[in-house]
Amino acid sequence: MSAGGQSLPLRLVRGAGRRGEGVLRHAGGIGLLALGTLNATLRGRVRFADVVAQVYSMGVQSVPLVLITGMLAGVVTSQQGGYQFTGAVPLYVLGSIVTSSVILELGPVMTAFVLIGRVGARITAELGTMQVSEQIDALQALGRDPVSVLAAPRVLAGVLTVPLLVGLADAAGLFAGMLAAKVAVGLGPQSFLYGARLFWHSYDLLYSLGKGLTFGVVLPLISVHMGMRTRGGAEGVGRATTASVVFMIITVLVLDALFPPLFLN
Repeated sequence: MSAGGQSLPLRLVRGAGRRGEGVLRHAGGIGLLALGTLNATLRGRVRFADVVAQVYSMGVQSVPLVLITGMLAGVVTSQQGGYQFTGAVPLYVLGSIVTSSVILELGPVMTAFVLIGRVGARITAELGTMQVSEQIDALQALGRDPVSVLAAPRVLAGVLTVPLLVGLADAAGLFAGMLAAKVAVGLGPQSFLYGARLFWHSYDLLYSLGKGLTFGVVLPLISVHMGMRTRGGAEGVGRATTASVVFMIITVLVLDALFPPLFLN
């Protein structure tokens, strides 16, 4: 027995129960936010200018960082693959390895991580500051729906931009991987592309963009949800932003693990 009169198993069960309750509260809040966003969109309550502004902030301004991340992912994959395959397997297979790795995995996931750090954290901090300074309450007092004004434009921007960013990351990764294969192991572009076509499936590109679409829906929803439930002043904004980033990273990794059994079999 502990000093508080509770046994260790009982405390563990209660701790797990509290965490489970917290997860369900978040899931319920995000689900309601998604329904509210869908309702506002279908009823035409989302201003087009707000969506355009978020598309520019979330999509256009993320392009340089997404391209750099995608290129580095392609270079690293090509270099490591070339090191492992030299002398044992035909080098043109490296083209297939790089293509599959970048399109199926690295392009979507690395793009999601870039957006978590560059966009998701900013959204939570921005809305969290509005929440603790009662600006969101002021919107409601003026008869404006915070979901229509703050959440829906960001979610729609994520739906529109993230698949495109994933496509750019895929293209940059393949191009950089092809150049790195030439430098690292002397594999020419024709041989690289031959290997890439050898095991190519057009469905792989849809799979990659589908991941991007999923991340484009989920990441804005989580960041907006965490921002709107912020409490506790500036310190609370910091805690909410940190929790939001962790929440988004775990969600991306869980969704990424669920995609292969759901869509590649």
